[in-house]
Amino acid sequence: MTTVIDPAADAALKAKHAAMWALGDYPKVARQLISGLGAELVQAARIGPGDRVLDVAAGSGNAAIPAALAGADVVASDLTPELVESGRAAAERAGAQLDWRVADAEALPFGDAEFDAVISCVGVMFAPFHERSAAQIARVTRPGGRLGLISWTPEGFIGQMFAVMKPYAAQPPPGATPPPLWGREDHVRGLFDEAFDGLSMERRTVTETFPGPTDFREFFKANYGPTIATYRFIGDDGDRAAALDAALDALAAEHSDGSGRMEWEYLLVTGTRAG
Repeated sequence: MTTVIDPAADAALKAKHAAMWALGDYPKVARQLISGLGAELVQAARIGPGDRVLDVAAGSGNAAIPAALAGADVVASDLTPELVESGRAAAERAGAQLDWRVADAEALPFGDAEFDAVISCVGVMFAPFHERSAAQIARVTRPGGRLGLISWTPEGFIGQMFAVMKPYAAQPPPGATPPPLWGREDHVRGLFDEAFDGLSMERRTVTETFPGPTDFREFFKANYGPTIATYRFIGDDGDRAAALDAALDALAAEHSDGSGRMEWEYLLVTGTRAG
């Protein structure tokens, strides 16, 4: 069931989300940890010259820039103006030509059936109302057009990190759905089965290495918006901050092979727009 949202409350929520993703240095996170995922998604979605492509919740262009370099006509949209500006600068450095737009994944400012492919690399999963963003993706994809998504799984490291942070974070808005559900096959089918044919889903992993659990935790505390926001919500409560430190360290140790190497699981989804 689609949640009915008060426009003023929705605008305030989106402003809060945009501000959260501007905290720290998400472009650094994307560049140092998941730089290869964007190109992988572009290949999986079969993006090439002549394609009109939309990257939803593009961040700083992890997938949009490789799509443009592959010869596609790309629009990169994101809720956070600071990430759009960072992406625009990164694209210029890479010699990629694409259009950057500040846009809400749940209310995309594009025409029906406008794009040959719509993609998102660990981006749209963080829009709070999944049915709304999925409906928008379906609306702007032309019949026969392609869908390409990469999302962290609930069982994987990043999904588990959000589970660890949840007791310490602000409560989500009523009706919001946890982001890692985009990494669960049945949830994705529920969102897209009616609009897309031949949905293909594959769980894969990306390898990350930190010298130790504390190094992982401090990197995320300094650079990753949701982690920064969680610690800010804790405020001056030293005991709760120390408890979250310990919980994140334990999670990193559990997922490490002892040398600092971790496998982070994600779900790769592709499909073809029906119609």
